[in-house]
Amino acid sequence: MASSSTLCRLENSRDREIFWTFHNVLVVQFIASKSSPPTELVLDFDATDDPIHGNQEGRFFHGYYDQYCFMPLYVFCGDQPLVSYLRTSNNDGAKHAGAILKWLVSHSRKAWPEVKIIYRGDSGFCRRNILFWCERNNVDYIVGLARNSRLKLISQPTLDQAAEHFEKTGEKQRLFAELRYGAKSWGCERRVILREEHSTKGRNPRYIVTSLEGYGQHLYEKVLLCPWRYGKPYQRTEILLFADRTSCHDWWPNQFRLLLSTIAYMLLEAIRRLGLHGTELTNAQCDTIRLKLLKIGAVVIRNTRRVRFLMSSAFPRQNLFNTVYQRLCPG
Repeated sequence: MASSSTLCRLENSRDREIFWTFHNVLVVQFIASKSSPPTELVLDFDATDDPIHGNQEGRFFHGYYDQYCFMPLYVFCGDQPLVSYLRTSNNDGAKHAGAILKWLVSHSRKAWPEVKIIYRGDSGFCRRNILFWCERNNVDYIVGLARNSRLKLISQPTLDQAAEHFEKTGEKQRLFAELRYGAKSWGCERRVILREEHSTKGRNPRYIVTSLEGYGQHLYEKVLLCPWRYGKPYQRTEILLFADRTSCHDWWPNQFRLLLSTIAYMLLEAIRRLGLHGTELTNAQCDTIRLKLLKIGAVVIRNTRRVRFLMSSAFPRQNLFNTVYQRLCPG
């Protein structure tokens, strides 16, 4: 109900303190959402481009995305957001990921000392220091690994086998293999899983490095590329809740806007988890919930003492709305 000038003053009065305040709220709410200690937490790290709007603070060109943009870092655990961190695009995509992982692990283990934690991300988050820290602190990892000539050499037998089978059958081939590989900067060898696909488009090898036990194909298909991962974390906030509207000139107001979108996502996820279970919107995405449950025609009447919302009596999902309202009421 605030005016645009009031919202503008609110955004422009934010500073670094609000960043930590909001993220502490996200983690506290995440911990409180668990009715019993979880046995496993999978922390998904992901980065994306966020196009800028004019000559803003933190404006840099990114060659991969071929545009001027920010590069926010998101961390999710399942459907729940834990970190929404705005960054400039002239740095490594994994910048500060190690510090954020350490912070999240510390908070999680303070609440649940015995919980198993898995660090997951694409090859942009395969960093020597992060892997060493995970191994020293009993945190498992499964992350992508960029191709290089050495990996190609040691995986050549599998690549040739897939090519040979494709030539014989004419059908797309998909093979898995386990390798031992150690980059010079690692100083040790680690377990690497190769997934090779060979089709009419040629070879398509992909590598992951992991500390997890189990069959390589299972880890690749069910852990790294689980159904939830197909919907990238950043798409949930940027596309569904307009988190890319970071159009303020100054830096901290844009970080504040990113956090507001993340909090909005967290609230809608809580509505789905607590109020919509067992209903037609049990597995609905946030934009569907907003469109079908919250976007209701209404008349607003204001006087000196109160504000009244008179919602449309023709709203087709009144019973569902009342059910959610009752479930979310305290007591």
